[in-house]
Amino acid sequence: MSENETTEKKVLLIGDKKSFMVTAIVNGLKKDQFTVLQADADVTEISHIDPKPGIWVLYLDNNVSDIMEVLIYLRDAIVECRSFLFVIGNPDDLTDVKKVIPENFLAELFTRPLNVQLLSEKLDKALDIEKRMKARKKILIVDDNPTTLHSLQAMLEEKYSVYIANSGMNGIAFMLQTPVDLLLLDYEMPVVDGTQVLEMIRQNETIGQTPVMFLTGKNDVNSIVKAVSLKPEKYLLKTLPPAELIANIDEFFEKSAQE
Repeated sequence: MSENETTEKKVLLIGDKKSFMVTAIVNGLKKDQFTVLQADADVTEISHIDPKPGIWVLYLDNNVSDIMEVLIYLRDAIVECRSFLFVIGNPDDLTDVKKVIPENFLAELFTRPLNVQLLSEKLDKALDIEKRMKARKKILIVDDNPTTLHSLQAMLEEKYSVYIANSGMNGIAFMLQTPVDLLLLDYEMPVVDGTQVLEMIRQNETIGQTPVMFLTGKNDVNSIVKAVSLKPEKYLLKTLPPAELIANIDEFFEKSAQE
């Protein structure tokens, strides 16, 4: 296996670094050519790992109630980062985890005692999926309405890698860490509206060239004129049928590929 291939097999293992079982998992994964990043079950420590790999493993050896803050953080982070989260624990702990993190957010659950070889095989499969996803065009959706965010994500993720942010500032912060191929931007948002977000993006050297489409319910002339003056790729209304929205995005990428 080449050095590059080994480097790509990165995993974030969350659990007590002094634990015998955590150490055994680390050693087992290293034998299978994984690079293992480690963090205790602590939000600050996890959040300081940057960049984070796309595969996360949580090893539970304490009561779930003791790491509730961590579970809430993971629930939100894996959705925003589109990461795979594997959880290892006893049956009761895994049941409690599913009360905080919806099961459809979880890649897989393993009961203790753990078969490290089986975990390694599952991680390899997740890495293959992650590689295919990385080859897709990346779209970030910024909207303060969670229903809109998740419905658009579900609509587009069959063809694209879709990320979400619930505010303009969160969207900018995400883009500074993870470049995207297209930003779908809501117009009317609290604190900082879509036009202000686009102005800040254009003034930033790192993300200033990111293509932006407005996707909004604002259809009055003044709003449209103000947004169009900032030269977005398109100004689309949320009332568009899903097929037309997807067609507009497909058309944009097809034209970009020809330029």
